[in-house]
Amino acid sequence: MLLEKIESLLNEVSSLSAKNTDEVEQLRLKYLSKKGEINALMSDFRDIAAEQKKTIGVKINELKQTATEKINSLREQLTETESQSDDIDLTRTAYPIKLGTRHPLSIVKNEIIDIFQRMGFVLADGPEIDDDKHVFTMLNFAADHPARDMQDTFFIEQSDPNDVTKNILLRSHTSGDQSHFMEKHEPPFRILCPGRVYRNEAISARAHCFFHQVEGLYVDKNVNFTDLKQVLLTFAREMFGPDTKIRLRPSYFPFTEPSAEMDISCHICGGKGCGFCKHTGWVEILGCGMVDPNVLEACGIDSKVYSGYAFGMGVERITNLKYRVSDLRMFSENDTRFLKEFESAN
Repeated sequence: MLLEKIESLLNEVSSLSAKNTDEVEQLRLKYLSKKGEINALMSDFRDIAAEQKKTIGVKINELKQTATEKINSLREQLTETESQSDDIDLTRTAYPIKLGTRHPLSIVKNEIIDIFQRMGFVLADGPEIDDDKHVFTMLNFAADHPARDMQDTFFIEQSDPNDVTKNILLRSHTSGDQSHFMEKHEPPFRILCPGRVYRNEAISARAHCFFHQVEGLYVDKNVNFTDLKQVLLTFAREMFGPDTKIRLRPSYFPFTEPSAEMDISCHICGGKGCGFCKHTGWVEILGCGMVDPNVLEACGIDSKVYSGYAFGMGVERITNLKYRVSDLRMFSENDTRFLKEFESAN
């Protein structure tokens, strides 16, 4: 009976076929696995007479070898067939994949960072979702300052009605990154804080509810306004050309004193006056000033020992000046026709 079963399995194995490698694996499990047909013969083999064991043992080994060779042969054939039927033809010319370019804002942001890094500034970043304490309070904003109104800033959560410093908001400037850094580090330090900021403004050609800033901070002993002016002059000439001139106009910011707005000579008309600079010969690009002693003290820095300067600029503003983009909305619309214009600037 056992010999007849072995002969039947030999005939069955010899005529095996499969359509794919998954079916081959099923055949292997059926005949060669621990719970397969051939392994099941061994339980019957133990019960046969001693004089038959040699003959039947040889036939079982023949069956196992035949099944192994047949299944391996099927697997090799199907693997080769499946690889030849692959849709990818390696001899074909490469598909015409269009490569992208850097976004104009990234191009300009990286250029700004590169200029200041060569002057010793290191990058520092902070959270886009922050608290009132770091965005406003530590930066000397008055309790009734307009920036603390819902009309100017996107507030997310009022954690404690009795303590405005714990309100959660989308940062309206990257100056909050500076307060985070100052409360954790001892001077001297020279940092640059790039990032996206948010303000509750109507979207138009000249304004958006989000934009990008790069702010710088230098705190050390004996830092003065002359140091600030020289750094900004160097930046302007690196960014807009060696003949660029600057002027500083008195202004007001809660976190700096004295404060100034910086203009550069119009690089389109050379300062002679044109429609782009409104015939003044000057274009405003950033705000700056000496760090207010109140800010240093709020961040745990002794204002009697240390002083510092800070500046901040909008990346969109600088990009507009370099490439004369007329509509801020174009930076976030992802129109490939617009983005392709910056391939040579990449």
